[in-house]
Formats: sequence, structure tokens, C-alpha cells
Amino acid sequence: MKATGLKRRVLLQGGSIALMLGVHQIARGASILAVRVWPAADYTRVTIESDARLNSQQLVVGSPPRLAVDIEGIDLNTELRDLVGKIKPGDPFINGLRIGQNAPKVVRIVFDLKQTVRPQVFSLAPVAAYKHRLVLDLYPEQAIDPMEALIAERLRDAPKNGSSTSAPSNGPAVASAPPAAPSPAPVRPAMPPVDPLGDLMAQQAMRPGPSAPAPALPPGGMPLPLPPAPPPVVAAAPPPARPVTPPGPPPRATASRTDRIIIVALDPGHGGEDPGAIGPNGTREKDIVLQVAHRLRDRINAASVNGSPMRAFLTRDADFFVPLGVRVQKARRVQADLFVSIHADAFTTPAARGASVFALSQSGASSSAARWLANKENDADKVGGVNVGTHEAQVQRALLDMSTTAQINDSLKLGGAMLGEIKGIGARLHKAQVEQAGFAVLKAPDIPSVLVETAFISNPEEEANLRRADYQENLADALMRGIQRYFAQNPPLARSRQL
Repeated sequence: MKATGLKRRVLLQGGSIALMLGVHQIARGASILAVRVWPAADYTRVTIESDARLNSQQLVVGSPPRLAVDIEGIDLNTELRDLVGKIKPGDPFINGLRIGQNAPKVVRIVFDLKQTVRPQVFSLAPVAAYKHRLVLDLYPEQAIDPMEALIAERLRDAPKNGSSTSAPSNGPAVASAPPAAPSPAPVRPAMPPVDPLGDLMAQQAMRPGPSAPAPALPPGGMPLPLPPAPPPVVAAAPPPARPVTPPGPPPRATASRTDRIIIVALDPGHGGEDPGAIGPNGTREKDIVLQVAHRLRDRINAASVNGSPMRAFLTRDADFFVPLGVRVQKARRVQADLFVSIHADAFTTPAARGASVFALSQSGASSSAARWLANKENDADKVGGVNVGTHEAQVQRALLDMSTTAQINDSLKLGGAMLGEIKGIGARLHKAQVEQAGFAVLKAPDIPSVLVETAFISNPEEEANLRRADYQENLADALMRGIQRYFAQNPPLARSRQL
């Protein structure tokens, strides 16, 4: 009996010690696995991946702007020290950082900032290939307006293009009219002397109330870091006699002068923390679709529709993650005429192959494969990492429930035109017709929207094709001709955009 009682006391004491040390043991076991930095104009993301959840506290300090983050329960290790070398000179927000053991089991990171920021710090549970992640998102104090960014890009390109009547030397093959149409309107006719997007800037500058603080513009407003192009553009504005009194209605498009510009929103899927599908040779979907989007952008920017110039807007122009709802919001902010989301498919077996085009469905998927793919693509926010506690998440949910039948019908027409052109370059089609499913990124209620799966990156042959520059060029040509065919049969409605 004595031996049994002694053993029981030892076990109880051991259990008490284990309970007392449990927190410290867990903290001691929290190892940093990797650190990653994703700089972009929209925001910079810093990710610290660990094998256990990390707790942190942060403090923003001004003059000069700094962000101090204390991470509890860890010791400084090599992976954390590597974070210093991952800060690039071109990062829009981070000038540099310092890292050290601030206290026992507390590591402090101090970010020296280039501008004041609105930080968001949150944790992500393990998903896909990732363990626990502590995420630091550094947003500008004044959010970037996609419409102003589009205007700034247009102004930067103006000196390069000289006059809007000369076509760029690169990409002449795609500037031709679609072969299927009887060429009612060539793609590059003589352009009107007035730059429509320049007129938008002029209209904004001529709004009444010059002495007012102009609440519609951020403090940095239109004087963005642009070349000295605005004066000539404003000088090319409509007649100076235009009234600027408040009672007058906003300027409307006319037959002789229009501010109509055809905007196509291009949405390269995934990005940043979310690599998308990965091919057998390591090709990442996020890289391929961004390359294709850049090629298609060049073709769109060199084209016009019935005399109205076209302009591409990219929801992401670099390797960073954009939540699905934000992609839709960006396209709506620039009042895009079309939305084209570009992806590369993947399946569990390498035998699957072929390109596909998808539109939204309000009444269920057109096939089990379409439903499976939509579910997979809609999970991108979980992998890319979204702060679900922000108010924007609820706003995005509301936005994504307003899709209309007319939008879906127009999307099917656009998808059909693109499928026909993809087939025309000799690419295999996975399905001969446009499929439908509940893709979250296609739910803009007022923009015809399609998702293009360019090929199966999980198929070795198609992965090799996607890596080839000539195949990407042909693919961009096909998508451009599909857009042209759609507009030839469905001319864009005349409208005057409001900034």
C-alpha cells in the first residue's frame, strides 16, 4: 500500500509541475518557420509563420513614423533575423526594421516607415500548406483610389504615346479587327484629338468651389507623383466657356466630344501568400496569370472600340494578395465595362487538360466540376489571408449578393466569344461551352464578368505551354479578339463617368 501511495503522490506532483510549466513549454515550442514580405502600392504585408499561434501587441509612433510589434512567447532565431534582409528599397511603406530580444520570451520588431500607416495585425489558422501565421498589413493612411490610379497611369503613358493617333510598335497583331466580324469598325481608327480620360481630369479640376477643401479628393489628391503632363491635358479640355456654377448639371457626352473610355478590368488570380495551383515542375499559377494579364493589358491599351479608346485596369499589378470582394470593388470603382479573371486550372490527376471559361450562376453550377472549381477558387481568401474582423468583410458580403440576370446573360456572350477564339489558336478546350457556377469574384451586379481557366497547370504538357512566351502571346491575342468580338456584337453603352 505504501509503495502505491508514494507512486500516486509522485504522479500527482508531476502532473502539477506539468500544468505549471504548460504555458512556458508551449511558448518554448512556438518555433518560427518562415518570414515573408509582400510589398505593393496598395499595402505591404509581413507574414510570420510558426508552428503554434503567436500573441502580439503593437504600437504606432509618429515623428518619424514607426511601428513597434512585440511578439510574445518566442526567442529570436535565424528565421526572424532574416526578416531584415527581406525589406526591399522600393517598398512603399517600410524604410527598414530593427529586431531584438526585448525581454525574456518577447521579441520586438520596430519598423521604420516611409509614411504614416493604418496597420492591421491578425492571426490565421493553419490552412493548405501553411501553419499558423501572424500577419501585419500596412495600409496607407489615405487608401488608394483605383480611378485616380487609372488616371495617373494614363498620364504617365501620354508622353510615351506622343499623340493618340499613332499605334504602339509592340503588339500589332492584336490591334486588328476580329476575323469573325465583317470589320464594321476597325480596331485602331484615327483617334479623336481629345483624350477622354484627360477630359475626366479636366472636369474634376473645373468643378466649382476652388476655395473649398475639395472633400472628394484625398489630402494628396490628384498631385500624385506624376510627370509634368497635367497642364497640357487640361489645356486640351473642352471649351473654356463651360459654366462652373453649382446649379448646372454635370457635363454630358456629346457627338462632338465624349469622355467615354472603354475600361476592361483584368484580374490575375491569387498572388502574394496565395500561389494558386502549382504545376508538377513548380510553376506557380499566380506568376503565369500575371504575365498573361500584362500581355493582354498591352493589347487593350493599344486598341479602341468605334473610336473610343480602351484602357485595361489590373486588380493587382504585382505579387500581392487581393481579397475576392476587393477585386470586385476595384472594378466597380473604375466603372469597368468588362471584368476578366485569369486563372490556370488544376486537378488531382495530371490527365485533365484544356481551357475553360466560366460565368456566374444564380441557380447552381452547370456541372459538378464547375461547382468543385468554384469552391476551390472561393477558398482563395483563406489561403491568401483576410482579416475577417474588418468591416469591409461584411460590406463585401452584401455586394456579392446583387448579381443580375442581365449581367449573367452578357457574361455568357463574352465567354462564348472568348471560347471560340481560344479554340482558334489550336488550344484544347476542356468544355466546348461556357460553364456556370457561384464564383465570388464574378458577382459584380453591373459588369459582365468571366473567369478564364487558361489551361490545366497540373498537366505537364500544358504547364510547359503556359511557361512559353509565344503561347502566352497567342493566348493574349485570343482573349483580345474575344473582347473585340463581344463589343462588335454588343456595343458599349454611351455614358459619362463621374469621378
